[in-house]
Amino acid sequence: MDRVRTLRLAAATLFILAVGQGVAVAQSPTAAPPVDASAGVARQVTLSPAEQVREADIYLARMDQTRASVRRQLEEARAARDVVKTLCLNDKLNQLDVAIRSGRERTESLQAAAKGSDTDLSNHEFTILTVLRQRSDQLAIEANQCVGQEVGVVGESAVTSTVDPNLPTEDPSYYPGFESVVEPPGCASCVGN
Repeated sequence: MDRVRTLRLAAATLFILAVGQGVAVAQSPTAAPPVDASAGVARQVTLSPAEQVREADIYLARMDQTRASVRRQLEEARAARDVVKTLCLNDKLNQLDVAIRSGRERTESLQAAAKGSDTDLSNHEFTILTVLRQRSDQLAIEANQCVGQEVGVVGESAVTSTVDPNLPTEDPSYYPGFESVVEPPGCASCVGN
């Protein structure tokens, strides 16, 4: 009898844990497409160290704007007493704070490398700053998902299209059609009629 009770208790515990895990997954924001960490880096690494320092200041300003926007969303969620949105936005704001703090440290390292004319170190620091800015952009998207807004990012975008050179150049509507004649099957139950 005790063994049956123990098994039922274990099964109930596993069920509760599984449901709890499902709820946690259901409340987490949907996974956005991963951000390509190398996007735009190849173009910007060719900047001089002084240009990288100027660009880093722009990155930090953009990250601060993102933080201010998420902060406003959090205040609105708190005013509306929406616990789910508040928790989600608070998490995004904390992650943004970490990214900004790290970005400020990397900017100081970049400035020191630029003063010392260490191009390799400045390229390294600038690359990390670029990834932090991209993470900040991703957190802005996730914060918008917290409040149910449509996903959108203001910034650089590009559309590229490629046409397969092996495609035929003539219009396919000029090709002759295939006519097939299909006779309906005879009546199987009509044998002898």
